[in-house]
Amino acid sequence: MPGGDLHLANVRTADGARTEIVVKAGRIAALGTDADGAGATRIDGNDDLVLPALVDSHLHLDKSMVGLPWHPHAAGPDRTSRIETEKRIRDNLPLSVATRAGNLIERLVVHGTGHCRTHVDVDPELGLSSIEGVLEARERYRDAVTVQIVAFPQSGVLACPGTIEVMEAALGAGADLLGGIDPAGIDGDIDGQLDLIFTLAEKHDVGIDIHLHDGGETGATEVAAIVERTKAHGMQGRVAISHGFCLGDIAECDADRLIAAMAETGVTNVTHAPGGSSIPPVKKMHEAGVAIAAGNDGIRDSWCPYGDGDMLERAMLIGWRSNFRTDPDLELAHHFASQGGADLIGISDYGLEVGNRADFFTIPTETVAEAVVRYPQRSLVVHGGRIVARNGLYEGTA
Repeated sequence: MPGGDLHLANVRTADGARTEIVVKAGRIAALGTDADGAGATRIDGNDDLVLPALVDSHLHLDKSMVGLPWHPHAAGPDRTSRIETEKRIRDNLPLSVATRAGNLIERLVVHGTGHCRTHVDVDPELGLSSIEGVLEARERYRDAVTVQIVAFPQSGVLACPGTIEVMEAALGAGADLLGGIDPAGIDGDIDGQLDLIFTLAEKHDVGIDIHLHDGGETGATEVAAIVERTKAHGMQGRVAISHGFCLGDIAECDADRLIAAMAETGVTNVTHAPGGSSIPPVKKMHEAGVAIAAGNDGIRDSWCPYGDGDMLERAMLIGWRSNFRTDPDLELAHHFASQGGADLIGISDYGLEVGNRADFFTIPTETVAEAVVRYPQRSLVVHGGRIVARNGLYEGTA
């Protein structure tokens, strides 16, 4: 992987200003038209826009079939069918979890993603096998992307006895957070699932990210319960609700109360602009003080045949589903796929500022809004001061 000091010249920042970036020891050493790049490898940015690395705040590296021949979608439209279909096919896939996760990571990188949060299945049948596979991929690609791992109980916690013990073992193996899934729809016991997860999270001092597909009043009740426990366990700012479809399909007055409660307790919403389900009112939530992040969710897996790992394309879909048309709104969609995700994952030195990590990419567009709408090929991708992709090709070594 190319290393050394870099001098990126002839690029433009999001506000249209021309700039140059000097990178030394993996960090931004100078920024501006008078940046001194003496001794560094000079790269002409060809008048591209330069933006901080994208952040995928919700995906499933262990499930992806990227790198395999086309696999026709076989699951039915409901959640149970998708879970059972995945279990049926996962043991017969010809590539390991580590290899498939690596294939997808390379796609993320060429699209400019520098940081991601992945949910990885755990249950008594799988044990830690998928966690171990993703940990292997994380180590292999550590110089190209940062990977945060959520121990995800897709089959339920109470509905699948023994899972909570595997989740705790996953933390010991290297997982970073605990997940959850539809406490009512999967486990049939909101209090039972949440009590187990929050107690374990408090014991190990880790955050929580819960899949919440349940819609309507059931989903609303679950959101309220998650907010209540966040406050009771002193976990403000450390809990996320992924999806939260119910926030887009309940009465507005009820949604407003939940949104206010989420803002007060620092519960983040992670959205992926789902097809076929309601999308939370992300702009309204953002304006109310709720932290919003974005992710691709399933990419070429048994749940969803779509996707190539491009978070700018995902920002476009969020904008499309949210009826965003103006440049400021399109910039907001980009914010969810960049700064919003960095805040969620905890990348404190994120952004194009002197002293921060040199994680950025260049793209041949005039503005951020155009980048969201068109999402053309990234010209150059830099992670930790190293060139990791160029013109759509991965350049990292592993």
